[in-house]
Amino acid sequence: MFHPLRVSEVERLTDDAVAVTFAVPPELREAYRHVPGQHLALRRGVRGEEIRRTYSICAPAVEAPGEPVLRVGIRLVEGGAFSTYAFKELAVGDTVDVMEPMGRFVLPPRAGHFAAIVGGSGITPVLSIAATLLAREPEARFCLIRSDRSAASTMFLEETADLKDRYPERFQLVTVLSREEQQSGLPSGRLDRERLSGLLPALLPVADIDGWLLCGPFGLVQGAERALHGLGVDRGRIHQEIFHVDAAPAPAAPAAAPAHATLTATLDGRSGNWPVREGESLLETVLRARADAPYACKGGVCGTCRAFLVKGEVRMERNFALEPEETEAGYVLACQSHPATGEVELDFDR
Repeated sequence: MFHPLRVSEVERLTDDAVAVTFAVPPELREAYRHVPGQHLALRRGVRGEEIRRTYSICAPAVEAPGEPVLRVGIRLVEGGAFSTYAFKELAVGDTVDVMEPMGRFVLPPRAGHFAAIVGGSGITPVLSIAATLLAREPEARFCLIRSDRSAASTMFLEETADLKDRYPERFQLVTVLSREEQQSGLPSGRLDRERLSGLLPALLPVADIDGWLLCGPFGLVQGAERALHGLGVDRGRIHQEIFHVDAAPAPAAPAAAPAHATLTATLDGRSGNWPVREGESLLETVLRARADAPYACKGGVCGTCRAFLVKGEVRMERNFALEPEETEAGYVLACQSHPATGEVELDFDR
């Protein structure tokens, strides 16, 4: 559900990134009490078209009865309709439609040794995760391995430095710059599979890490995942969130679809039944009748449109949001799903 929230702060982070904070009124505090790692979908209208974009919450989670801090990091994307608006026009006092927190790239605070490999703006959810974990759980340790183009382009420098100062024995920070040499630390260059395969065992007791968090561009996350598999890390200990998929392979050629297909969908306790038009995704089918259907990116990245496949079969073009365990359990991304049988039933409430 969306609510109009007032912008309380806009902070310039780098030459191409800002942090935006929203004020949460008392009556909506519980609705916006996020779990570390979750994201917000922001919505605005442009010339009659609705634009939605998803941004992760970077602030630590606040327990009740405290006021939730809704702060998101937004990096300017060339030609990006929402990021350009946020970077150049959004100001304190403006109102933005903000969806309640969502997402499963989370780590509720618990004892253990955790590690994250992030690239660029992938630091945003991990910053919330690490800060909340270290503050609430004295028996937790966290290693952050981050990759950025240059020091000037690095988001949340002060926040990560503060974690290092506050928890020197429990927070390990490793920074790699891909396009700029550092005076100290690791040599410049990309964090690809080969490099991570040699670097990780030198930094960490890989087999003893309780959970790995991978976040950022598709190439970095894919390389990190393959490096961890090669080092013997069990799939169940690896969690990932893709921010950019420019380097992703093109979807496979579509299989033949049934000539006539019908979709039944349950959303917020109400069910409906509609014919699927040729070429449209199941999300588009639902949106024709239900404007409240959940979605943000429509690109198979954010996972907002996740639904349980109750009946029938579907063809998913892309999936960069669901974990293997979720797809095996029967979940699909409605924005990327097309009917493969004459009748399909989805449940958005599960």
